Amino acid sequence: MTTNRRTALRGLPQIDALLRRADLRRAAPGLGPAALRALLRDSVADLRRGVLSGRLAEADLRARLEALPDEVRGRVAALSGSGLKPVINATGVIIHTNLGRAPLPPGALRRAREVAESYATLEYDLTRGARGSRGDHLAAPAARLFPGQALHAVNNAAAGMLLVLNTLARGREVLISRGELIEIGGSFRIPDILARSGAVLREVGTTNRTRTSDYRDAAGPQAGLILKVHTSNYRIVGFTSEAPLPELAALASERGIPLVVDQGSGNLLDVTGLGIPDEPTVAELLGAGADLVVFSGDKLLGGPQAGLIVGAPALVKQCRENHLTRALRLDKTGVAILEWVLQAHAAGSAADTLPAIRMLHASPKALARRASALAARLRKALGSAAKVSVLPGASRVGGGAAPLIELPTTLVAVEAAGASASTLEERLRLGTPPVIARVAEDRLLLDPRTILPGQETPLVRAAAAAAGTTR
Repeated sequence: MTTNRRTALRGLPQIDALLRRADLRRAAPGLGPAALRALLRDSVADLRRGVLSGRLAEADLRARLEALPDEVRGRVAALSGSGLKPVINATGVIIHTNLGRAPLPPGALRRAREVAESYATLEYDLTRGARGSRGDHLAAPAARLFPGQALHAVNNAAAGMLLVLNTLARGREVLISRGELIEIGGSFRIPDILARSGAVLREVGTTNRTRTSDYRDAAGPQAGLILKVHTSNYRIVGFTSEAPLPELAALASERGIPLVVDQGSGNLLDVTGLGIPDEPTVAELLGAGADLVVFSGDKLLGGPQAGLIVGAPALVKQCRENHLTRALRLDKTGVAILEWVLQAHAAGSAADTLPAIRMLHASPKALARRASALAARLRKALGSAAKVSVLPGASRVGGGAAPLIELPTTLVAVEAAGASASTLEERLRLGTPPVIARVAEDRLLLDPRTILPGQETPLVRAAAAAAGTTR
């Protein structure tokens, strides 16, 4: 070690001495002594590494020590800040998994706040003055949506599938087509869920063609259930076929085993009129003979993260009584939001009150009007700093639903003078508020379909900052 480095190291202060400095205590208001000590220890350790590596000479060290209050303020801000930030989704992907999937409606959030900031009847029956069940709050809207069926909710759809498999097929074979052994985002794999549940995977058919006879041949004495899985974010096209659900239902009934459908998307509404032909509703699947349907709460249902199991009351009861249920249950805010969302569907107001459903049903004419209005505001704000135009484009459902379907929309294209589209995209993404857009053919593209009401003004301000103008 050189003499200069040894001299610089001797200049490093003791932590106790730093704790006595009033300017450092003022730089960390609200931080307790132990937390401040830990923070200062990290700062001194960073300085020591700088000296040992040769990055900090003695003069540099003195400058850093003089600026230590500012560094402490920065570290405190980082500790108290949040990496989970609201963003403006201008991508046109409605159920954007990386951006939190379905945005929640104000009414549901008010309901959640009411029960979150107070005690609530989560598991208490006011009429009887005794313990109740958190599932009771979902029973009324579920009865209207799925007559004759039962509903049980857990914390996500993967948990719902795990619970169903563990309850109904532990130690027994689960018959599933090879073409449905999918992996979706976050390395979620159907075979892995099967293994964790204690069930035994029994592949039937081939990747592209699976017939009812394949299931029949495989349905031996060890068969526990038949599982159909929504292929989510991919499609096999060309020389393909799959077993019709009514035929599988008849086979399952004949063999005395349940037919379970992992629907995934949580779609309760008929979307064929929107040009989405292969997204059956939960009710349609039940009507076609499924004993249980498992789906997400935060996709096309338009609600919170949750997994819903709907179907034959006796089978749902078995799942509810599984000891895993306690580990997978929703908290009171999740129950409150889900109850509100199910009530909206039951009342027929989902397309008007749930943001994700409203986006899905937005008409091309309404989107064109919104795009024109946004483009006009951007032209005024950006002036000569950018060229703004509108052009036809396509939105996507997202969230593993309808992967081949594009919804017609009108896009706003921005081409900044002196900045590439990727540079402009980065500036918007790192701005305040963050705006998530897409880039194509060296143009920044904004899709009004997923821009929530009231977000146009902050978006225009963010675009002006990104383009380098303060207009």
